[in-house]
Formats: sequence, structure tokens, C-alpha cells
Amino acid sequence: MSTAAQPDTTDTSPAAPLRPPPFYCPVEPAIHPRADEIERRAIEWIDRVAFHRDDTDRARLLGTNSAEFYARFAPQGVEHNVQMAAHWVYWGFAFDDARCDAGPFSARPDRFLAMTGPLQRALEVPHGAFGDDPLVTALQDIGRSFQECATPVQVRRFHDAHRAWLFAVAWQISNRARGHMPDLADYTTMRLHSAGGAPTLAMLEIACGAEVPGREMDAPAVRALTEMAVTVASWDNDLHSYNKECGQRHTDQNIINVLVHHEGYAPHEALERAVGMRDRVMSRFLELRERVRPRASRELRLYLDCLGHAIRGNIDWAFETLRYNHRDVTSLPLGAPEWADRPSDAGTRPLPIPAVAWWWDRLL
Repeated sequence: MSTAAQPDTTDTSPAAPLRPPPFYCPVEPAIHPRADEIERRAIEWIDRVAFHRDDTDRARLLGTNSAEFYARFAPQGVEHNVQMAAHWVYWGFAFDDARCDAGPFSARPDRFLAMTGPLQRALEVPHGAFGDDPLVTALQDIGRSFQECATPVQVRRFHDAHRAWLFAVAWQISNRARGHMPDLADYTTMRLHSAGGAPTLAMLEIACGAEVPGREMDAPAVRALTEMAVTVASWDNDLHSYNKECGQRHTDQNIINVLVHHEGYAPHEALERAVGMRDRVMSRFLELRERVRPRASRELRLYLDCLGHAIRGNIDWAFETLRYNHRDVTSLPLGAPEWADRPSDAGTRPLPIPAVAWWWDRLL
């Protein structure tokens, strides 16, 4: 067994900021008409359940604009259900900041898993007694709300996605703890869940009040479309957050850093490669979605539309939220997004990444 030191993924040396490229996303912007009211009620809920630690945390949490975020994902959703989904997004950002990216669990996978096992069970049994951790009790409040407004199938799908997210975050924390930078294949596999995309998209059915039949939701083409939407959005988040992470001097597992570390690119070259991969996936998503739509049920068509809204809404939200666009953490604010008329990589061959190459198979 080799005893060579693992690469340090927490290099604190400053890096030059990178300007986000034009985004290829031919999906029209949309937002729920009651987004402002959903945000107002979400703030009331945050103050009632009080899972933030202090006023600074509260301000940071409200700065995520999570109600706007989910209102862009489900612009035609049932207002009450979109409200409940927005609560989870606020909770998810708070959990990510306090338990994943920083704090006593952020480099201790053993402690993280010991904490998240009971937390996941508290979500699944939201009427049980699981201590007085504010993040746990707030998550149980969300869990009870979902049981009231969603079908059992929708709730189970959300629970499964939530568990997969926590597992992937533990994988990410394990890499951090041992100073390991994953290669592109492992990073892509991990990022399918560690970015929180799976539970976020699992709430689309709940938000829209429309359960997709299992024979459609579990079909390979729909599974691929869901994973593609998660991957495009998570890579977009990597591009959005890179400058912030550099400003905070904790650049870690990020698509740009993965390409720099394992393939020898300069950061601007890694950015170009990442955008090319992202655009190829986006092109495949659009092509496959149009092939699935004609034979889809009404519920599936609504879900497929929301996947597109999720990709576009994630971009529009990122250029507004203080989470990515703040002068305190980067000398290059995001400003306004620029849009590309065509993909930077229009290739139709699969990406050379084993975990996702199947997206280009004959899926229908």
C-alpha cells in the first residue's frame, strides 16, 4: 500500500477570478406568480421554527432567496405545495452551511454519518421524538407538511432522494478528510447527489400536485433526463461558486479544480472544458426530452417542463442571490447572465464518463 501523501484539496492560495461564460439554455424564464407571498410566509416560518443560530445566520439564510429559487422551478405549481418545498430549500441551505461546508462535521465523515442517520429517520418518522436539535425539529416540521399535501409515493420518492443526498455528502466529506481530490469519473458520480439536486427535483411532483406514474418515472429515459438536469445544474453551481470559494480561500471539490488537478489544465482552460461538457449534456437533455414528450402522460409532461425550468431557474436565481453574488467574497460579482445561442460543444457522442455515458444509449 502506498504511503505517499494525498493531494491537499484545501489549498488556501488565492486564485484569479473567472468570469462566467454565456450559458446555453434555450428555456424561457418563468416564476410562480405568488413568489413574493411564498417568500413572506417562508420568512415567518423560519422565525417560528428558529433553526438559525443568530441574526447573522438568519440574514445569510434569507439571502439565499430560496422561495424565489423554488418558485422558478415550479412556476405552475400549487401555491401551498410550492411553499412547503421552499421551506425545505431554506432548511437545506442552512444544513449545508452548518453541517457540510463548515463546522465540526465538515471534515469528519464518522461524525457526519452519526449525525445524519438519526436526522434522516426523523424526516421519515416526523411525529417521533428525536431530541431538540433545531435542524432536526425543523426538518420534521417539513416532513409533516409533506405527509399532509403529498401522496405516499411522492413522500417515499423524496425520502429516498434525501437519503442519497446525505450519503453523497458523506462521500464528499470523506474525500476532504483524507485530502483526496476525486477524478472526473468519481466526481461526476458523487455530484449527482452531493449537490442536493435529487431531493430538490423530487419535490417537483409535490409542488405541482401531480404524481408521475411509476412506469414512466422509473423508465430509463426519464431517469436519464432527471440525472442530466441534476448534472447541468450542479456543474452550473460549480461555475457560479468558484469565485466565491476562491475569495473565501477554501476551493475544494469543484469541477474546475478536478480538471486542473487531474488533467493539468489552467483554470481558464478547465472552465472551457467544463462548459463544453455541460453544453453537451444540455443538448442531449433537450433532444431526449422532445422524444419522450409525445408519449408522456399529463403528469410526466408537467414534470419534464419543470426539469427545464429547474435548469433555467437555477441560473437566473444564481445571478441574483447573495449566496454567489456578493462583493464580500469575490472581486468579480456575477452581474447579469449572458446567453449563448448555441452549445459550445454540439457533439452527440457520450461523454467519456462511465457513470453517465448511458444517457446517450437508445433509451426509448
